[in-house]
Amino acid sequence: MIYLDTHVVVWLYGGLGNKLSDLAKSLINDHEIYVSPIVRLELQYLYEIGRVREESDVIIMDLSNRIGLRVCQKDFNLIIAQALGINWTRDPFDRVIVANAKLNQNILLSKDPNILANYAHGKWD
Repeated sequence: MIYLDTHVVVWLYGGLGNKLSDLAKSLINDHEIYVSPIVRLELQYLYEIGRVREESDVIIMDLSNRIGLRVCQKDFNLIIAQALGINWTRDPFDRVIVANAKLNQNILLSKDPNILANYAHGKWD
């Protein structure tokens, strides 16, 4: 099981697989793929400010049908409890996305250098 950061979801939806590293492509092909529920909210935020063209649930549903993407169903209170200890970022989306993956020490696929430097299971290259 792996988790995807929001930008990876946007790239997959937009057909921008060329932005993915070889490791990222391999991990996506070889694992069950999840996103934190907060990714849905961040995608909606990006839609509202004009950074993506479709609403969050359209993107999630499309990737669910195309690549089997799932939204994690872990207890959100446990995720927030984990996020409270993540103090190396002020980005609330990143805190929750990392906390979601960290709950069971899952891989988080992200190109974000801050995540990669601070989360031991963050992967890209």
